[in-house]
Amino acid sequence: MAKASSKKVQSLILLAAVLLLVNNAAAAPAGGFLGSWELISQNAGISAMHTQLLPKTDHIAVFDASVWHISRLQLPQEKRPCFWHHNKLTNQTAEDCWCHSIFYDYNKNAVKALKVQSDTWCSSGGLSPDGRLVSTGGFQYGAKAIRYLWGCDTCDWVEYPEGLAEPRWYSTQVMLSDGSFLVYGGRDAFSYEYVPVENESNKAAIAFPFLFETQDFLERPGNPKGRFRLENNLYPFVYLLPDGNVYVFANNRSVVHDPKANKIIREFPQLPGGARSYPATGTSVLLPLYLPRDTNKPVDAEVLICGGSVREGLYLGEEEKRFVNALDDCARMVVTSPNPEWKIEKMPAPRTMADGVLLPNGEVLIINGADLGSGGWHCADKPSLKPMLYRPNAPEGQRFAELAPTDIPRMYHSVANLLPDGKVFVGGSNDNDGYFEFAKFPTELRLEKFTPPYLAPEYAALRPAILEDQSDKAATYGKWVYLRVKSSEPLTINYVQVSIVAPPFVTHGISMNQRMLFLSVIELKNNVAPGVDEVVVAAPPTSALAPPGYYLLSVVNQGIPSHSIWFHLK
Repeated sequence: MAKASSKKVQSLILLAAVLLLVNNAAAAPAGGFLGSWELISQNAGISAMHTQLLPKTDHIAVFDASVWHISRLQLPQEKRPCFWHHNKLTNQTAEDCWCHSIFYDYNKNAVKALKVQSDTWCSSGGLSPDGRLVSTGGFQYGAKAIRYLWGCDTCDWVEYPEGLAEPRWYSTQVMLSDGSFLVYGGRDAFSYEYVPVENESNKAAIAFPFLFETQDFLERPGNPKGRFRLENNLYPFVYLLPDGNVYVFANNRSVVHDPKANKIIREFPQLPGGARSYPATGTSVLLPLYLPRDTNKPVDAEVLICGGSVREGLYLGEEEKRFVNALDDCARMVVTSPNPEWKIEKMPAPRTMADGVLLPNGEVLIINGADLGSGGWHCADKPSLKPMLYRPNAPEGQRFAELAPTDIPRMYHSVANLLPDGKVFVGGSNDNDGYFEFAKFPTELRLEKFTPPYLAPEYAALRPAILEDQSDKAATYGKWVYLRVKSSEPLTINYVQVSIVAPPFVTHGISMNQRMLFLSVIELKNNVAPGVDEVVVAAPPTSALAPPGYYLLSVVNQGIPSHSIWFHLK
């Protein structure tokens, strides 16, 4: 009897600690675990400038720029012949036998070489509804390219170098409710265009003056070089809204855009404090969408933007070699509200070039970047080694927690991706025009995993396990989804959630098409088999809420997520 009583007391203590985590009411992670780091590759062969988690495999597609025609991994014989390239700037032709793209197996920690020929430098991308990576734009001979990559062991890039109408360098790709892609902006591209079907080309783009209007310049009277081009509107933050229109944020301004009519429906208040888009390089997420059981109720969409730089940050770093503090605030706004306004709160530290990762329990991980300066080569200093956890639902003033630091600076050109086991893949950092291992911030080839606080050992008993073979792994819109879940104690309806996360294309502090929803729980059946519960949820009712494609689905018990399974919404 004493043993049973002791076990009950321990369970109540653990439940109380976890409720602090669930209700986001603590300033630091419950239990005191601040996360941990694991070095998973000493040398991946290339620097991770762009990444995309691929469905139904253990692969992350990783690729760098090919503009330098060098890496630390040669093309294997089975990928040859090498390809010839012509450098328009030097008017020279040379052979490139280096690898610029890989599959990284995050379970086996293994590298598989891929062959990409068009220059992917500062490109854009996203997962198509059928699970392919669709990559657009880049530099020079890759600026109009469209590329496709499946995740299979024998797959490699398929490239169409003239698919786009305009060059797209530093552009943003977003999926619409019908599963098609739009590409917005890019350097000197004040327009948008649809990504055509494979092996077809666009004849013309569609003008979008908002992107021209949001450029920044610094006047320099008397300077023979004229005014300095700051830009601060590249890689705009773009999100599909629940009504099917598109939210576009560039520099410090934002609008709702109807791309079919090419009409700006709404303009929002400017975000004060500085610039947020590249090269100022804040980071942004669309906060989780909570789906009500009553599908007639509207769903609010709220945008979070964190960090960035002062308007002239690029100029100060590039021309004066002066690094000022990055912006130290986060701003959020309900963009579906009839009276939208930015609500601003302070972060524990300033941050530029961070990556914002939506975690399966609804928290936001802010990771990588620097405390000083802006994006751009040699334009930042003081690496931000400590990730920050942001809890959107906690009381204001209690939302941030600084986590365990890494010892690897992740500066310009860094990435972070959520993995199915709830850990976060971290790579990249190249502050150099080429591959330089002995620079102050060298070309970084090492890869890491970060373990968030919800994976603390003391929460192991609370972590549910989805029985994948007994659960639905696909559904059409509005249908019920049946999930069998194993847990050490029966789940309770008030503390169980089911989340789905669309894995993003990550580069330059932007996570394109990252999207998270909490599905409406219809029913919870305990003990349908020994130690097994059944959770019934409703799939999203419309594709404007969740475009078709693959999602990481997780059952969350008292704030602790399960290992995710791939879920196909179609």
